Amino acid sequence: MRSLVKKVRDKLSTRLGFFAMVVVLFWITSYIAYWTEFNLGVSDPMQQFLLVLNPIPFALILFGIALFFRGKWSYWIMLVIDWIESIWLFANIEYYREFSDFITMGVIKSAGAVSNNLGLSISKIIRPYDFFVFIGVIVLTILVVTKVIKVDNRPVRWRQGIISVLAGAVLFSIDLGCAYKDRPQLLGRTFDNNYIVKYLGMNFYAGYNAYTTHRQTVTRERASRKDLQKVRKYTESRYLPPNVQYFGKERGKNVFVFHLESFQQFLIDYKVNGREVTPNINKFYHDQHTLSFDNFFNQVGQGKTSDAETMLENSLYGLPSGSVMTEYGGSNTFDAVPAILDQHGYTTASFHGDVGSFWNRVNTYKAWGYQYFFDKSYYNDRKGYDIGYGLKDKIFLKESSQYIEQLPQPFYAKIITLTNHYPYELDKKNASIPKTTTGDDTVDGYVQTAHYLDQAFGEWISYLKKTGLYKNSVIIVYGDHYGISNNHKKPIAQLLGKKSVTPYDLAMFQKVPFMIHAENLKGGINHTYGGEIDVMPTLLDLLGIHDKQYIMFGQDLLNPQHDQTVAFRDGDFVSPTYSKIGSRIYNNQGQVVNDKLTAAEKKQVDEMQEDVNKQLTYSDKVVLGDLLRFYHPKGFKRVNKADYTYNYTRAMSELRKDNKKYPTSLKDKNHGKTLVDDFSTDAPELKGLNDNQIYKNWDSGQN
Repeated sequence: MRSLVKKVRDKLSTRLGFFAMVVVLFWITSYIAYWTEFNLGVSDPMQQFLLVLNPIPFALILFGIALFFRGKWSYWIMLVIDWIESIWLFANIEYYREFSDFITMGVIKSAGAVSNNLGLSISKIIRPYDFFVFIGVIVLTILVVTKVIKVDNRPVRWRQGIISVLAGAVLFSIDLGCAYKDRPQLLGRTFDNNYIVKYLGMNFYAGYNAYTTHRQTVTRERASRKDLQKVRKYTESRYLPPNVQYFGKERGKNVFVFHLESFQQFLIDYKVNGREVTPNINKFYHDQHTLSFDNFFNQVGQGKTSDAETMLENSLYGLPSGSVMTEYGGSNTFDAVPAILDQHGYTTASFHGDVGSFWNRVNTYKAWGYQYFFDKSYYNDRKGYDIGYGLKDKIFLKESSQYIEQLPQPFYAKIITLTNHYPYELDKKNASIPKTTTGDDTVDGYVQTAHYLDQAFGEWISYLKKTGLYKNSVIIVYGDHYGISNNHKKPIAQLLGKKSVTPYDLAMFQKVPFMIHAENLKGGINHTYGGEIDVMPTLLDLLGIHDKQYIMFGQDLLNPQHDQTVAFRDGDFVSPTYSKIGSRIYNNQGQVVNDKLTAAEKKQVDEMQEDVNKQLTYSDKVVLGDLLRFYHPKGFKRVNKADYTYNYTRAMSELRKDNKKYPTSLKDKNHGKTLVDDFSTDAPELKGLNDNQIYKNWDSGQN
C-alpha cells in the first residue's frame, strides 16, 4: 500500500503528472456542474458526447500554458488558473439559480451597482453543496503548500506545452464541427447562452461573450445624439395622426397577444381530405367582431420569433444577422409596449412554456418593462408534458389560467405557444388529423401540430368566454413567422395546388395571420398590406394612447394613409402594386416587369426601395448604437431593470402584494374564489389529475 501511495505521489510530483491531475479534476467538476446546476437541455447522444468533451479543449490550452514554465512557477500558474476557473464556475452557478442564465460581461461591468439585485439576495441563493467546485483546487493547493507534492525542477520540455495546446486546439475544432452539425448557425443565430455552454463549454462562452460585448461597446461609443436626430426626423416624417374612428375605442380594456408559433396564413380555411385543419382559428378569423388582415407579412430575419417580438412591442426591425434580444436585449434602452402600458395603469406579463433564457427573454423582458414573466419554472413539468421546445400547448394554457386570474386588471398578457414548432412532431395520443402527403417529412407533420395548436386555442377561447375576459379584452392573434421555409418548393407547390412556385409565390407565402378582436369592433377582412412592424402603433391607437413621441418604424394599420410597402429584412419588399424579390420586380399578378416599367413606374419602385433601405438602416442604427438612451419621450419614465424579478418565489410574492393593492383581478372579482375549473381541456396527460397535481404549488385560496 505504501509503495502504491509513493508511486502516486511521485507521479503527481512531476510537472506532467500534476498537470494531468489538474485537467482531470477540472473536467470532472465542470461535467458534474453541467448536469446538476444548469438546465442545458441535453437531448441526444451527440449532445451528451459534446457535453463530455467541451471542458477538455480549453483545459488543455489554459493549463498547458503552465508547461512552458519551470519549477514552482509551473505549479502556481496551474493553481491560479484553476482558482479562477473554479470561482467563475461557482459564480455562474449562483447567478444561474437566480436568473436562469450565465453571467455576461455586461453584468460584470455593472457589478458595482449590484446588477439585478444579486447582491441583496446572495445569502439566499447559495447552497452548501455549491462549494463542491472548490474541492479539487483546495486539495491540490494544500498538497503543494504542505509539500506532499514536490515541485519538479527539471528543465522545461517545450514539446509538452506545445502538444497540450495543439491537442486542445484540435479537440476544440472537433467540438465546434460536431456542434455545428447538430446545431447549424450556432453562433450566427445565438438564441440562448445555454446552447453555447452545452456545445462549446463555459470557457468558450466567456470568451465569446467578451468579444460580442466589446464589439457592441465600440459601436455604442461611436453613436451620438446626431444619429438620433436623423432617425427622429425620419420617423416623424412617417408618423400618421390617429384615426378618429378607432382611436381610444378599446381604452382601458385588457389586452391579450396570442402568439401562434410558426403559423402561416395559408392554414386559414385550409383543409386536408375535406377536414379543416384549424376550425377554431377559422371561426375566430371570420367572427363579426374580429378585424382580420389577409395581407399581413412576417418580417423576421435570423432572429425569427425574437424578431417578431421585437417588432411587435418596439416597432424596431430585427438585425441583418443574429437577434436584437440575445445580443442587445439585456443592455439596450427600449421604449416598449409593456413599459408604456405599465405607465398607463396596466399589469404586464408574458407567458411561455420554455426556459426563461431562451432568446434571452429573462433579461430582455426586464428592459422592455414586463412586470411578470411566467416561464417554464412556473409550471409543473412531468414526464410527457414537453415536446420539442417546451410544454405542450394544451397543458401550458391550462396551467396559465392560475396566473391569468391573479393579474390585476387591466392587464397586458402575451401568450407564446410552442407545439407548432419545427420539426412538427406530435405523439400519437395528441395527433388527431392525418398528415399531408407531399413526401417531405418536415412539411407533412405541419398540419398535425397546427391542428393541435388550434384545439388548444379553442379551449383557451372557451375559458375566456366562461370567465368574462372575452368581453372585456382586446385579443390580438398573430403568426410570428413562416412554418415551412422556402427551401421546400415542391411541397409548397403541392400545398398551394400549383405545379410550381415562383419567387413571388414564395414571398406571398410569407403571409401570417393578424387578427384584432374586441366586442366594440365591427369585424371583417381587411386587405391592407402590413407587417409585424405595424402592430405597436396600431395597438396604442386602439387603446387611446398618444404615440407621436415614440420612435417607431411602423404605422397604424387602421389608418387609411398607411404605407403599404412591406419591408423584408433582406431589403426586398412587397406591396399592392409592385414587389421586389431579389433582382426582379413583380406586378400584383406575379409577373416579372423589370423591362416593362415606364420611367414614372421605375421611379416609383426606386422610391419604394429607397424608403425600405432607410427604414432598415435607421432601425439598425437605433439598435446597434443604443440611440434611445439619448431620447426621453414626453411623459415616459425610463425602465429600471432592477425593479423586476422573475424568480418564482419572489415574483409570486410581488403578485400577491399587487393584488392587495389593486384588488381588480379576475379572482378578486369572483370574491377570492378560483376559476381554473372554467378551463376545460382534453389533454390526455392531465386526465384524472386533480388541481394539486396540475398546478404548481397550488393553493386555491391564495391571492
